[in-house]
Amino acid sequence: METLLRITLAAALIAGLHISTPAAAQPAPRPAANAAAAADASVKARQALQALFDEAWDSEARAAPERATLRGDLRFNDKLSDRSAAGLADRDAFARDMLKRAQGFDVSALSDTDRVSLALFINRYQQDVAMQGFAGWRTLTLGTLSGAQSALAGFARNVPVNNETQVKQWLARLAAYPARVDQEIAILRQGLALGWVTSKPVLARAIAQVEGQLPDDVTKSPVYEPFNRMTVDTGVKANYQAQGQAALREVFYPAQRKLLAVLKDELAPKAPDSGSLSGYPGGDKVYEALIQRNVTLPLAAGDIHTTGLREVARLRGEMEKVKVEAGFDGDLAAFKKFLYSEARFFNQNAEELLDGYRAIAKRIDPELPKLFAQLPRSPYGIRGMPAYTGEGAADNYNGPSLDSTTPGWFNANAIAFKRRPKWAMETLVAHETVPGHHLQISRQVELGELPKFRRQSQYSVFSEGWALYAETLGPQLGLFRDPYTRFGHLQAQMFRAARLVVDTGLHALGWSRDKAIAYMIEQTGHDSVFMTAEVDRYYAQPGQALSYMMGALKIKELRARAEGMLGGKFDQRRFHNALIDEGAMPLPLLEQRITAWIASERARP
Repeated sequence: METLLRITLAAALIAGLHISTPAAAQPAPRPAANAAAAADASVKARQALQALFDEAWDSEARAAPERATLRGDLRFNDKLSDRSAAGLADRDAFARDMLKRAQGFDVSALSDTDRVSLALFINRYQQDVAMQGFAGWRTLTLGTLSGAQSALAGFARNVPVNNETQVKQWLARLAAYPARVDQEIAILRQGLALGWVTSKPVLARAIAQVEGQLPDDVTKSPVYEPFNRMTVDTGVKANYQAQGQAALREVFYPAQRKLLAVLKDELAPKAPDSGSLSGYPGGDKVYEALIQRNVTLPLAAGDIHTTGLREVARLRGEMEKVKVEAGFDGDLAAFKKFLYSEARFFNQNAEELLDGYRAIAKRIDPELPKLFAQLPRSPYGIRGMPAYTGEGAADNYNGPSLDSTTPGWFNANAIAFKRRPKWAMETLVAHETVPGHHLQISRQVELGELPKFRRQSQYSVFSEGWALYAETLGPQLGLFRDPYTRFGHLQAQMFRAARLVVDTGLHALGWSRDKAIAYMIEQTGHDSVFMTAEVDRYYAQPGQALSYMMGALKIKELRARAEGMLGGKFDQRRFHNALIDEGAMPLPLLEQRITAWIASERARP
């Protein structure tokens, strides 16, 4: 298992795991013949590699139709994922087969770009196979924002319903939902048998989310939302809405109530108070694997904890300076309290908050050419999150489909407008839209020369690291022009630094939930509702919160190296595109890429 956890990265592959050389006894071929043979071999190798990628893409689309829909692949638009024991076993076997075949691929005739693609393909399946050894962990399918409790609700607002065929496909998915619930219940019961039960705080949030999906008026359920926005002829719209209401009452609601009964009657009595992985059988090994998966570096929890403490101390110093700039007479704790107590710092309602986010985005957009040599074209929007997710839910982003027919979306927790100060809005927009998530992810989606899996690849440490780094570009975009918005930016950075301390504290160093919540409140100034939800999120997604700051620190390190080595030749526009123009990747491979870019920049006249 240990070898599985130490994921082989692209360095070894690019160096050449299998480089064929001609036999010494053979006469040297003529240059023209040699070139023609090499070109033919390269074409055949690329075709074979692309066939492997296509096979994996098609298999994953069949196995996870919801994800395929979000990607713009509508071939299985009437299906739900098969989460039965047999279905999951088939997916595991497929991952092992893909890994074996990819690792045995002869790279000698591949281009450098194709070798990188193969390296990322191998890396992806190594991660999947590595986690197959943790049967108990894989049964914790409930989350604080997404999970088994919201398999349809979290998906409904993104499903296409642009014609009658697509509306019928959504109805088919509703009809298939009870079987999906039965599969999820079987997984949860397997966890009970293995001693892996979702913690009480996370379970309570999952229960509340299920209940929030079942209002008395079915047309208010988030799962009904597609029937409100479908684009069909007026003459048939009422009929489809009636079918939708019947499907919710007769199919979706009973299935969710069945799930709710299992959560309350079977899981709740067995749920542990703490969600620390250290309290589960073999949980320490699971956390080690999740650190590797989310950070892509061979780091121990203690090392990351120390990094977090260092960053927290540094950022506290910066916050003190901003407090002085603001002319505030009092300590830092009092300044934070002041910033949350003045009515002028808050919007009056949810729509005012959303309008404020949109206005900030419009200010940023025309400034982007200062920072990038090439920009993506995919549009994005800003919308409120569904109410059932709760006031403590974190803002988030959904990327565009591969064909860009579905835009990117910044999903803002607008129902929490009383907890979202105006001075924190600029840095959040920069993180979630441009130059953060939307710019990087839509640029990746538009890289049509890359295999489809690379255009949709997800490495949290890369994407979240980029978005956090992107926040620091705010001053060049006209942001953070007063002490209050500068504090908002520092608070966001502090939030991610404190996560390094708290996530490792909870899962490896014996921290209690109360200690973690208190620490987050003290360091960031955020209120208890938001910070309690955050800590519960770390229970539900161990290790994921580490990716933000660890990724940003690596990007800053690479920028400092490039500036130092290139001097006056450093062009941040070219540097930024060098970072994002091959899509998301593990940090060691990103470092290789930037090292090569620096060398090429030095050679430029």
